[in-house]
Amino acid sequence: MLRGQTTRETYKINNINNMSKLIQEFKDFAVKGNAVDMAVGVIIGGAFGKIVSSIVDDIIMPPIGWLIGGVKFTDLKFTLPTVDIPGVEKMEAATINYGNFLQTTFDFIVIAFCVFLLVKGINRLSKKKEEEAADPAPDPKPTNEEKLLTEIRDLLKKQ
Repeated sequence: MLRGQTTRETYKINNINNMSKLIQEFKDFAVKGNAVDMAVGVIIGGAFGKIVSSIVDDIIMPPIGWLIGGVKFTDLKFTLPTVDIPGVEKMEAATINYGNFLQTTFDFIVIAFCVFLLVKGINRLSKKKEEEAADPAPDPKPTNEEKLLTEIRDLLKKQ
């Protein structure tokens, strides 16, 4: 605390300094490659999920439904029986929409398979790079000049 400064003023200065440090730490975090890469990955992943859902909903499932008798999977449901209670307004029947669940499960399987193939490809590339780094290139064979100079050096050492 500086001379003539109140406790309240010191508290405000410390809070401002702490806030400045916090803002600087956030800037450092947000600008780091890892955070930006992660954000890009999340955005691309969301778009990829929509593409896969469209492929499953619009391309894969309609032919499967057609093959099994014109069934649209999202419309598959089990309707629970209604109970009539005297004096109570009749309610709509409750349904268990298992077709939508099947569709979502199929989406998940397709996305998981695509991610598996992507990770497998990345691992293969990483392994290849590691093998190249682990096996250093063999020393090049000495040229005729180097061989001659080596012989001269060895002869001079013997003298």
